[in-house]
Amino acid sequence: MKTLLKNAKILSMKDDQIKEGHIVITDNRISEIGPNVDINASYDKIIDCEGNLLMPGFKDAHTHSAMTFLRSKADDSALHDWLFKEIFPREDNLYKGSVYELGKVALLEYLTSGITGVIDQYFFPEEFERACKEYGFRCVNLIMFDKTARPMSDCYKLLECNKEKDGLVRAVIGMHSEYTGTEEMFKATDELLNTTKLPFYTHLSETAQEVDDCLSRRGIRPMKFFDDLHFFDRGGAIFHGVYLDDNDINIIKKRNVIVVSNPASNMKLASGVAEIKKLLSKGVTVALGTDGPASNNALDMFREMYLVTGLQKLILKDPVSIPAFEVLKMATVNGAKAMNLSDGDTLEVGKLADIIMIDLSRPSMQPINNIINNLVYAGEKDVIKMTMINGKVLYYDREFFVGEDIKELYKRVQKMTDYLSVIKK
Repeated sequence: MKTLLKNAKILSMKDDQIKEGHIVITDNRISEIGPNVDINASYDKIIDCEGNLLMPGFKDAHTHSAMTFLRSKADDSALHDWLFKEIFPREDNLYKGSVYELGKVALLEYLTSGITGVIDQYFFPEEFERACKEYGFRCVNLIMFDKTARPMSDCYKLLECNKEKDGLVRAVIGMHSEYTGTEEMFKATDELLNTTKLPFYTHLSETAQEVDDCLSRRGIRPMKFFDDLHFFDRGGAIFHGVYLDDNDINIIKKRNVIVVSNPASNMKLASGVAEIKKLLSKGVTVALGTDGPASNNALDMFREMYLVTGLQKLILKDPVSIPAFEVLKMATVNGAKAMNLSDGDTLEVGKLADIIMIDLSRPSMQPINNIINNLVYAGEKDVIKMTMINGKVLYYDREFFVGEDIKELYKRVQKMTDYLSVIKK
């Protein structure tokens, strides 16, 4: 299969230069790029970009996709009450088929936001894997040991996807957090990490209470606790990282850990604002995630980009704290790094064809002074004209190409939501 995307502006994300040209995709990878492509050659599919912008897809580096059933259900609560009184009791109702269907709703929203890959952490990861493969979506599933729901044999089985050549779905090892962990979980996670040699991912230092409780319980902060366990010896990522001290940051830098910031969720739950400028100044890689649709409530990378820079400017009283291109890197290149997706970070020959098209004719993109600044400060889902993953167009001009009757899916999901949302005593 050979596809031509012609007459485009191209932002490769190797640098901040936007160039005119064309892209040829052979099967699932970029085979030619630039102004000298022969647009009159034979192609199976030709898309005229009409001067619109092509760039790498956004990577949502932390989310809980099937939480769609809790969207706008438990708002206006502090994190601890939100989790233990509203979220966890309802999640007890989840079953395999529900995660499959609820996850597909999230996938549709990702496509409308130009998100081509996610790191997902939720129940029944095999069901989200099934949804991703069915739609042709790229994801990294975070596998967590659970004595009852996911014993070690199941963990190893879920990690088998890593053996698939060019597979859309990959898996890594993780835990929910220090404060929900048990000694049995820590021991099992240690075995998984040592056996597989995979990186480690977890929620960490999301709230001040989380850090204070860890200090009271263990005498050390969460980052030091996991580092003492050697969980980050092969890198990985922490989600949130709002309350990090200098020693935490030194460990993060030393272990090559990525910080995935979730500004919308942290703001809505009043958890706090991560010190992104400080992290960047220390050489820490920062990626972006939406978190789940229960705490955000949108799966919108444009909102995350705006907030991550806007909140820094506000708390530091520094309007030049994080430039727009650095933010765009967080949403694309750095997110790909968090996914261990070295061949999906930029638009280059040989890289994966995970490409989005920005409709520059939308009002929020006009008039054109600086396209990169426009994306970060004025961008919205409305400007996503095309989302291509693995060389296949899954979303174009507000139409989905996922082999599913979307209206029927919504009906099924609403029935599930009505059932799942009731807290059973």
